[in-house]
Amino acid sequence: MKKVVIVLVILVVVVGGVVFTLMSNKEKMQAQTKPDIITAYPVSIAAVEQRQLSQTLSLVGTITANREVAVVSETQGRVTNLAFDMGDYKGAGSVLAQVDDELKAASFHMAEANLEKAKKDLDRYESLYKEKTATDVQVEGMRIAYKNAETQLVVARRQYRDTKITTPVAGEVVSRTIELGSMVQPGMVIANVVDISTLKVKLNVPEQDAFKMKRGDKVSITTEVYPGVTLTGTITTISAKADEAHTYPVEIALANSKDHPLRAGMFGRVNFEAVRRESAVVIPREALVGSIRKPQVYVVNGDKVQLRDLIIGMETGTDLEVLQGLSGSETIVVGGQNNLQDGVKVVVVK
Repeated sequence: MKKVVIVLVILVVVVGGVVFTLMSNKEKMQAQTKPDIITAYPVSIAAVEQRQLSQTLSLVGTITANREVAVVSETQGRVTNLAFDMGDYKGAGSVLAQVDDELKAASFHMAEANLEKAKKDLDRYESLYKEKTATDVQVEGMRIAYKNAETQLVVARRQYRDTKITTPVAGEVVSRTIELGSMVQPGMVIANVVDISTLKVKLNVPEQDAFKMKRGDKVSITTEVYPGVTLTGTITTISAKADEAHTYPVEIALANSKDHPLRAGMFGRVNFEAVRRESAVVIPREALVGSIRKPQVYVVNGDKVQLRDLIIGMETGTDLEVLQGLSGSETIVVGGQNNLQDGVKVVVVK
């Protein structure tokens, strides 16, 4: 009996020791896993900058001739002489082709003679009228005949002149559709002449960028034909109407350089400096909380932060222009802001 009591006492002592040990370990583990209370969040900061800001836009356009004219015949007949070939340069008013003018010349000379006769008849009847040997009706008839002769001469002269087909603009002949002996009709195209002394660059600009441009703005133009060569152009036209893709046609005037001549149909890359701000409030894009559609930043105020709504302007590289919401003398959080809330304390980490 005494041995049984001793065994029970030993068991109680052992069990008690085990329970005590387990409870002690549990308290230690709970102490280790108990979260620390954060009193300040580590962040990195940056000062809001105020500097000159410009935005560039680069688009590819097509280089076209300043003027391209389809030379048409205004008369009917057989071509008796050709005075041009492909690639020839012709001045404005130069004769390109001669159409058979025998009948037109005869009509013109006849009209000249008829006008001369009508003028003499009118002068004679006006003299007779002064001597009261001609009536008012006779004099008036002579005046009408003279006017008709004048009109006939104008028509005949124009028809005779039209037998010489001329180019209305100076430029290079890029196509020819007739040969010597061909028959031409009024309205028939005989050649195309392009003026490339001045070129135009045509391209379409997105609507958000078109409103930042104005006529007279200077642009820089580069081509793959002349690597490293930059040409200067001027915006001459910004269309008042967008196309179906909501882009606006823009034309740029470009003087054709003698040292680096360009041709119509080439591609050119146009670099626009669309907007320039003499003094703009600028922040790095990484400072934004959320998206650029609803931009916010944390502004450091002492040892706390304040969540601030912004209005963003232009975007250039990794920087954003702030139109409203910040001044140039404030400091913002640029790292660690994902863990922050409005009004919490922060500690700056370099």
